[in-house]
Amino acid sequence: MASANFTNLPRHLAKGDIDFDTATFKVLLVSAIPSEANLDAWVNRSDVTLEITGTGYSAGGIAQAFTLAAVDTTNNRQSVTYTDITNGWTSASFSALGAIIYLNTGVAANDKLLHLIDFGGTITCTNGNFSITYSTPFYINR
Repeated sequence: MASANFTNLPRHLAKGDIDFDTATFKVLLVSAIPSEANLDAWVNRSDVTLEITGTGYSAGGIAQAFTLAAVDTTNNRQSVTYTDITNGWTSASFSALGAIIYLNTGVAANDKLLHLIDFGGTITCTNGNFSITYSTPFYINR
């Protein structure tokens, strides 16, 4: 599963907009993979134009748990490992090409975008359960 950080993630961290010690995150599903221009331009959840709709899916997605490893001083980075979503959406009927993890403030215009997950193709669920398995951590490099 490919992934990318949104371009504004370092700015959010530098401004103190995201505190991993106190923050809560959510994951939403998208019907297409955002372009490089979208990764550069999109800042908040209100910028996302590709969120899916479908049976068993609520706009804004669901809660996303995570863990932080110790700082990797060899590779000069911090890893963020998101907990796999098992049966996060049940009795669901929809298709998705990817997911976006974001800081949940409860207001779309203030929810900061962090990471994009590309599923590598369309995943379809028909009256079933939809899960996400993260293959690697996300890295925040210096």
